[in-house]
Amino acid sequence: MAQITAAMVKQLREKTDAPMMECKKALTEADGDLARAEEILRVKLGSKASKAASRITAEGLIGLYVADDQKTGAVVEVNCETDFVAKNDDFIAFVNDLARIVADKNPTDVEGLNALVMGEGTVESTRAALVGKIGENMAVRRFRRFETSDRLSSYVHGGRIGVLVDFTGADEVGKDLAMHIAASRPRALDAGGVDPALIAAERSVAQQKAAESGKPADIVAKMVDGAVQKFLKEVTLLSQPFVKNDKQSVEQMLKEHSASINRYALFVVGEGIERKSEDFAAEVAAAASGS
Repeated sequence: MAQITAAMVKQLREKTDAPMMECKKALTEADGDLARAEEILRVKLGSKASKAASRITAEGLIGLYVADDQKTGAVVEVNCETDFVAKNDDFIAFVNDLARIVADKNPTDVEGLNALVMGEGTVESTRAALVGKIGENMAVRRFRRFETSDRLSSYVHGGRIGVLVDFTGADEVGKDLAMHIAASRPRALDAGGVDPALIAAERSVAQQKAAESGKPADIVAKMVDGAVQKFLKEVTLLSQPFVKNDKQSVEQMLKEHSASINRYALFVVGEGIERKSEDFAAEVAAAASGS
């Protein structure tokens, strides 16, 4: 039997928002397997157990650039240590200039981007100088660049969510698509783009829930299929209810305007970065000592 530590309980609680005792019970049942414990909580508690999965765990800024002809554009994420630095004018200028450089120079990866000319030096030397000036570490994390024969639109929300869309249609459609994606955060354009492992995990949860109903096997199978289809509808862009008119799907909105979407990029600051775990006892001791 694996030892269940306070740090493990805290990590599961931060991922799921489930009550502390439920987290401990799930970890015990899962013999310390965090992924299995999360699945157990989802079966027991439903959507409440995953609402915190998208919490931001790092600071930084999203930069966006689209050329005047709307044919090339880029979205970048640069991380820093505090929200205070994310609002610094020099940091903001660095991130926005970086997006333009990506669009113009088309680097293959972050290492290649860091080696490109920026100002009187390179992207890397400019970043290092900014670290020295501000006194806080920062890192270029990722970027996406689009070049299209159609047109591009973009949207950035509060510097923390950025969307780049490759589409056909009127400018207003592109803006609406970008804002919808920022608000609804789809996992893929359609069902074919959803990670099979993600679908398998949803099916596993649905099967465990349906099995508890005590219904006949054929009914259980239909319940599972229905749950998976509902999940796919919620996480795929074309199937989602359009944010400006939830009576129609995004796909229906596009057809109404004789428009289409080829692809999109969605960046959320800190997405996928694990927060450093700290021991509960150490936190309490630190608070008690006033440190």
